[in-house]
Amino acid sequence: MPTKLRAGRPAGPRPLRIPGGISLRLERRALAVGLLLAVTALALAVVLIGTGDFQIAPADVVQTLLGNGTPANDFIVNDLRLPRVLVALLVGASLGMSGAVFQSVSRNPLGSPDLLGFGYGSAVGALVVIIVFKGGATEVALGALVGGLIAGLAVYLLAYKRGINGYRLVLVGIGASAMLVAVIQYLLTKAQLVEATRAMVWLTGSLAGRDWGQVWPLLAACAVLFPLVLGQGRALRMMEMGDDAAHALGVRVERTRLLLMVAGILLTTAASAAAGPISFVALAAPQLARRLTRSPGAGLLTAALMGAVLLMLSDWASQRAFGADQLPVGVVTGLVGGVYLLWLLVTERKAGRI
Repeated sequence: MPTKLRAGRPAGPRPLRIPGGISLRLERRALAVGLLLAVTALALAVVLIGTGDFQIAPADVVQTLLGNGTPANDFIVNDLRLPRVLVALLVGASLGMSGAVFQSVSRNPLGSPDLLGFGYGSAVGALVVIIVFKGGATEVALGALVGGLIAGLAVYLLAYKRGINGYRLVLVGIGASAMLVAVIQYLLTKAQLVEATRAMVWLTGSLAGRDWGQVWPLLAACAVLFPLVLGQGRALRMMEMGDDAAHALGVRVERTRLLLMVAGILLTTAASAAAGPISFVALAAPQLARRLTRSPGAGLLTAALMGAVLLMLSDWASQRAFGADQLPVGVVTGLVGGVYLLWLLVTERKAGRI
């Protein structure tokens, strides 16, 4: 039976208008998925805070976070475990949103920071500081940030030819990744045993030992970059229809694309600086969020929430699923992400897109 539409009421999601000229277009399914992911992330945070050699019940964790816990619980929760969980949440959200940006800009599900070389650029910057300059944790974080930005700028310039083509961006990124991996291997062969061990620990990607010193810089970066990226969400959806269509709708395509790429690179490098190169979260989170929401758009916020959920689930698995032998979270995401990448390649091949 055909659906009857009232005059002047087009089908589809209705816009929510906010004073100041801001308009948000909400879809019921996307909103429901976003709320479900947010609740799941909060529940996982409580479970993770209570997980460890000294188990704390979820109710006691909540009481402690509200300021009503025992002195022992207060020390364990607020000083030891809460920073690690916040880093996991912020790193996962940053990688999820960054992956959504690059997959949308390149219009390619493989257009992830993992495959475009930005994570490897951060790794080179960090290893130079560790192996060559013998720097501390702060210097390593700054090196990762600078290395990622340089790699991102190089990929952008090499892929630019009267604009950025998504297919060309992915190819240039894969080539840059191969070159940066070679640089990483060279640096490791020249390192002394102590520096090489430290470098390998950093390259694995881990949340162990994270404290408030990693939380505050990452939180500041997210507070600036998340609103910036979300503010460009409408333009990003238009750009997915093609540059010509976006131009016709008034979008300054190259300026918007450059702004989004810089923001995405900063999100990736900030996450790498805080926890090392966590692989495959940026690749998987946007695609999983899009399949749940069944939305054709970028789904920036749902991708960020999905990234947070994936990384916290991986952290829980690294602590609980392997008994006393805890794995770095980067190993878990690599194992899961490798299987996901194979599935994605098979799916895209069957659909005739690759």
